[in-house]
Amino acid sequence: MSLEAFISKLDQLQAAATEALAAAANREALEAARIEFLGAKSGQLKAAQKQLGTVAGPDKPAAGKKFNAAKMAIEQAFDAAQTRLESAPPTSKDGALFDITLPGEPIRIGRRHPVTQTIAELKDIMGRLGFTAVDGPEVEDEYHNFEALNIPEIHPARDPLDNFYLAAAEQQHASASPLLLRSQTSTVQIRVMEETQPPVRIISLGRVYRPDQPDATHYPMFHQMEGLYIDKQVTMADLKSVLRLFATSYLGRDVHVRFRPSFFPFTEPSVEVDMSWGDRWIEFGGAGMVDPHVLKAVGYDPEEVTGFAFGLGVERLCMRRHHITDIRYLFANDVRFLRQF
Repeated sequence: MSLEAFISKLDQLQAAATEALAAAANREALEAARIEFLGAKSGQLKAAQKQLGTVAGPDKPAAGKKFNAAKMAIEQAFDAAQTRLESAPPTSKDGALFDITLPGEPIRIGRRHPVTQTIAELKDIMGRLGFTAVDGPEVEDEYHNFEALNIPEIHPARDPLDNFYLAAAEQQHASASPLLLRSQTSTVQIRVMEETQPPVRIISLGRVYRPDQPDATHYPMFHQMEGLYIDKQVTMADLKSVLRLFATSYLGRDVHVRFRPSFFPFTEPSVEVDMSWGDRWIEFGGAGMVDPHVLKAVGYDPEEVTGFAFGLGVERLCMRRHHITDIRYLFANDVRFLRQF
C-alpha cells in the first residue's frame, strides 16, 4: 500500500471515530463506539495497524508517525466523550431528564405471614390472661406424644398411617424408641409439667403434623395453640371463662362459646369448642379437664390439684378473622395473596 493511500485511510478512520464518539448519547453507545474503533481485537484502529506493514520500507517511518497521531486523536475524542457523559444531568431509561432531588421509589419490604401475625396476637391476648408462652421439640418420642397423654398402644391414634414416623438411623436398634413429628402441641405441656410444680399456667403454639389429605379445611402441617392451667380447685367454669375472654378479645364482642360433649384420651370430661361469629357456629378445637392419669404420669397428685387444657387451630382463627375460605391459600406462597396482610 502506498503512503498516500494509507494516510487517506487513517484520515477517514479518524473522522468517523471522532464523529461517532461525539454523537454517543449514553454510556452504552460510547462503549459500542469504543469497541468499534479502539477494540484490542477487532477494532478498526487495530486493523489499520496491521496494514502499516504493507507500506513500502522507506515510507514506514512517516506512516507510523501518522498512525500514532490518528490513534492519539481518537483516544482524546473518547476521553472527551466520557467526560461529557459523566458531567451530564442524569436521565431516565428513555433518555429524558429527571430531577434527582425528587424522592425515589420506595423499597418493597416483606411483611409477616398472616399465620405469624395471628400467633403473635394470640400470645399477646393469652399473656394478658396470665398464660406464659412455652415451646418444645417438633420431633417427639412416643412417650410424650402418646403414653404420657393417656393414649395406649392399642389406641387408633397411634396408627402409623395416621402419623409421620421418622426412619432415623438411631432407630435401627430394636431398643430405640420410635420418633415421629408431633401430632399435637400437648407434648409441650407434658414436658413442662415434668419439670414444674403447680400452679402451671401456660400456652404452647407451634406446628403439628398429621397425614391429612389437603382440602379447604385440612392440611398435613398446621399450627395449634394449646392452653394448660393446673392449680387447686380448677373447674370447667374456669375453662369456659378463659375461652370466652379469649374469643371476645380476638374475634369481637359478638362472639359466643359453646361446649359439645366429646372424648379425648387426655381430658375427662372432654368437649368440642364451638364459637359463633356472625351467622354460624364453627368448631375451633377441643378442651376438657386434664385426666387424672395424665396428672399422675407427671408426678402430680390428682387429689390435690386439677386443671383444664384446650387446643385451638391457629389457621382456623386466622381464616375466620380474615374471611379466608381455603387453608391452602396460607401455604401457597402466592405473593398476591400475602400482600393483603
